Amino acid sequence: MSDLLFKRVALIGLGLEGSSLAWVMKRDGLAGHIAGSARTRATLDKAMELGFVDSVHENVADAVAGADLVMLCTPVSTFADIAARIAPALKAGAIVSDVGSVKLAVIRDVGPLLPTGVHFVPGHPVAGTEHSGPESGFAELFEHRYCILTPPPGTDADAVERVAELWRRAGSRVEFMDAHHHDRVLAITSHLPHLIAYTIVGTAADLESQLRREAASNGDVVETSEVIKYSAGGFRDFTRIAGSDPVMWRDVFLNNRDAVLEMLGRFVEDLTALQRAIRWGEGETLEDLFRRTREVRRGVVEMGQAGRFIATEAEDGEDPDV
Repeated sequence: MSDLLFKRVALIGLGLEGSSLAWVMKRDGLAGHIAGSARTRATLDKAMELGFVDSVHENVADAVAGADLVMLCTPVSTFADIAARIAPALKAGAIVSDVGSVKLAVIRDVGPLLPTGVHFVPGHPVAGTEHSGPESGFAELFEHRYCILTPPPGTDADAVERVAELWRRAGSRVEFMDAHHHDRVLAITSHLPHLIAYTIVGTAADLESQLRREAASNGDVVETSEVIKYSAGGFRDFTRIAGSDPVMWRDVFLNNRDAVLEMLGRFVEDLTALQRAIRWGEGETLEDLFRRTREVRRGVVEMGQAGRFIATEAEDGEDPDV
């Protein structure tokens, strides 16, 4: 049986996720032709130089012409504009999917713009690194990671299965989920941790600036950043996460506002309780929390989700430069 899943695939956005998916299709012969489109000429040229696409197109409509599958791999804030531009060029029976970290907003912005006869299968591969750009991709990115598909009710079953099979061939564990439920779950497992990481690293940077001002006022010279010099494992993890693409994460928070605010409220309540336990010396309360959270970590490891390729969802390969 042929490994070919699609005769022609169009990748809109050639960052981490787009290039990694292209490498998978190249490696396993899953696509007859891979067309790429990106925002800059430099990215298009680099993609051709690296060899993970067969053709590049500055005009997204040219890229999707005749494509059996169109994969949106740009920031979610660009989806509506891209959908409007590609809609007239999509052939009947084409499948449009994406790699965005939020799903309700994608369904809202893309679905109504697609013509009748085009199938829309939103997706979210939960994998990534803090790197971006066409050079960052590698075929193993999705192996042993989850890919969540959130097809709206009534979506063509064959189209859904073809997208699911693509992710299975990439090594992912495919799950199906309601879009609203997806956004709430990812708000706590992915979006809030990124928000916390950005905040902690920002607080550390502010403290560093204050320490430098105090040293200068005393006539001292600080030659090395203490924040960098004394970074322990935990802080290094936070800086790696905080190194994710700022445009992508801006879009995530703005497009999943309600769920993120709900989870942030829950976190603040729990943080206040933890603050009280520390203030009043409630060691048993602290130890109980730490024991429970250690069990969560063990569960993550046992499910194979603690590998080196899941550092952060820059994941979502949504790179503003592509």
